[in-house]
Amino acid sequence: MKFTGRMWIFPDKNINTDQIFPGKYTYDPLTPEQMAEHALEDYLPSFAKEVQKGDILITGQNFGSGSSREQAVTCLKAAGVAAIVGVSFARIFYRNAINNAFPLIPCPEAAQYIFEHADVLKDEKITVNLIDGTIAIKDKTFNFPPLTGEALNIFKAGGLLEYTKKKLAQKK
Repeated sequence: MKFTGRMWIFPDKNINTDQIFPGKYTYDPLTPEQMAEHALEDYLPSFAKEVQKGDILITGQNFGSGSSREQAVTCLKAAGVAAIVGVSFARIFYRNAINNAFPLIPCPEAAQYIFEHADVLKDEKITVNLIDGTIAIKDKTFNFPPLTGEALNIFKAGGLLEYTKKKLAQKK
């Protein structure tokens, strides 16, 4: 699995799930497409209207902190975000991403390089290769540990729900 897309650079630390998907919509019965309309609404109000399918976010430390709401992952995926490369991710957000087959790539070296050279790189495309564990931007390549084990199997199945259905079907 390989993604090439334009970057959204968010160097701030601790962008939380309320900023990613506002809490005021948490209990509304919204479809993923409707959730996408509110993606990052409290952090960057123009994001949902400007994001394009295949875009890749570059984020700071502890992205996705806060509550455990799965809508934070769902809205970004439904908005067309292909992957997120970050310094680090909140643990529950990271697990929600695996459960929803949404690629989060912890690679502080790549994120820091992009933050430090944002003025030059802002219009560049970035390529993330989940299979070989590489991130390429311009003439630079960064490595990250690819998913393995059950996390990879969940991802390949399309998420935890599909993975569980497969496992149950195998037991029949």
